[in-house]
Amino acid sequence: MLRRTALLATAGLAAAALALSACTASPSPDSTGGEPDPDASLTVGLVLEPDNLDIRRTSGAALEQALIDNVYEGLVTRAPDDGNVIVPKLASDWEVSEDGLTYTFTIQEGVTFHNGEPLTVDDVVTSLTEVKDDESLQGHGDLAGVTSITAPDESTVEIVLAAPNIDFLFSLTGRAGLVFKAGDTTDMNNAENGTGPFTIADWTEGDSITLARYDDYWGEPAGVAEVVLQYIPDFTAGVNAALDGSVDVLTAVDATLAPQLDGTGFTLTTGETTDKGTLAFNNQRAPLDDPRVREALRLAIDHEALIEAQGAAETLYGPIPPLDPGYEDLSDVAPYDPERARELLADAGQEDLSLTLTIPAVYGTTVPTFLVSAFDDVGVELTVESVEFPTWLQDVYTNKDYDLSFVLHVEARDFGNFANPDYYFNYDNPEVQDLYARALATTDEDESDDLLRQAARIVSEEHAADWLYLGNTITAVGQGVSGFPVNSINVRLNLADVTVSRG
Repeated sequence: MLRRTALLATAGLAAAALALSACTASPSPDSTGGEPDPDASLTVGLVLEPDNLDIRRTSGAALEQALIDNVYEGLVTRAPDDGNVIVPKLASDWEVSEDGLTYTFTIQEGVTFHNGEPLTVDDVVTSLTEVKDDESLQGHGDLAGVTSITAPDESTVEIVLAAPNIDFLFSLTGRAGLVFKAGDTTDMNNAENGTGPFTIADWTEGDSITLARYDDYWGEPAGVAEVVLQYIPDFTAGVNAALDGSVDVLTAVDATLAPQLDGTGFTLTTGETTDKGTLAFNNQRAPLDDPRVREALRLAIDHEALIEAQGAAETLYGPIPPLDPGYEDLSDVAPYDPERARELLADAGQEDLSLTLTIPAVYGTTVPTFLVSAFDDVGVELTVESVEFPTWLQDVYTNKDYDLSFVLHVEARDFGNFANPDYYFNYDNPEVQDLYARALATTDEDESDDLLRQAARIVSEEHAADWLYLGNTITAVGQGVSGFPVNSINVRLNLADVTVSRG
């Protein structure tokens, strides 16, 4: 069974979870009437900066956002603005055998790395084999079911699985599928050697990353000569940078600050994500090992009111968001019902319950303040313990020492966390594990979707967690900027097709 580990969002993604219902759903066309300038420089305001540039060994969404598709490429990639459909990249096409075990990729011709060396099938085989064999490399778990990676000829790579996995191709759109030059000695902590449409021209830690168009790119050249990824961790400062013209595009706009951009020449877009604002329950710690207690906590939460309190978003009542296979509206499972919550707590002998919520400090106070009030209304005293993110990773994620916790799980297709009894949720249901394994093993997408829906309903009906909201991203796109991505830009920001026209 393939088991994914979700990317956990920090400050920038907390803001990205906020949505503004009045925003448009797609980027506005170029409003200047001018022709795109191929020599233009584009400055994009972002929140979360990576600690280093080593995408093979460092976790975190910030690296994927900046580097995948821009600097590094895999055999295939995903198109977030087209429903996360899988599309070709370094593989021009592929075939999957009828038994779902063998994947045959035809490699693009004329691809070169940024140091000028050509891409070969040996680079592909070596890159993927290293991920498969080395537990320290990001994406290792995604290739756990691979039995062989070979190159039958100079243009073909063949991957064989031990068992069918309908999610395997999608897993190659992430870090597991990235291709690097075999034997490369580049220090990836502060440099790169990818095949993408941009090189890294400069990285000023604590400030910005500058991407420069790679003139020998094998595909269509990037639409601008340079992109400056300007990191602005303070949301008010970000809006001010947009207003004074320091950035052409501002991502992760705080919904409460977005009205300041009205009438200023910026177009606000709202993008879909797979960001799941998850209230985790420690399913193996009393009294949360009692499903009545977990259900009561869910029933005590008015999700619509929470969304209104924080500025907007969308409701999500189960572990699978609409962009992922297996989604079903599960709002019928735990509707807001504080009276029923009190009854369940009484039945469980927990009328004077005290619990602690451990939450990374980067998420602010809106969610914990709301939960304190909601739980108090049903007789539960909630203590909030705000910690730094590394502390959360150690205490909650690794040691599982917590009652309740909150974090954004941003990765797509990460339902496998609920089929993993060792994950920090401590949720262990053999039926869910079996359904998930069968959903991966079938080669029939409709059957897989149905099995995932069944598993997700069980997870929700057993109240393994609560899903407080589904995050959206608000982006402010300046005049003259066209083709800027809309969806899931906090984890995937393909900038190759963006153009700038100056009026």
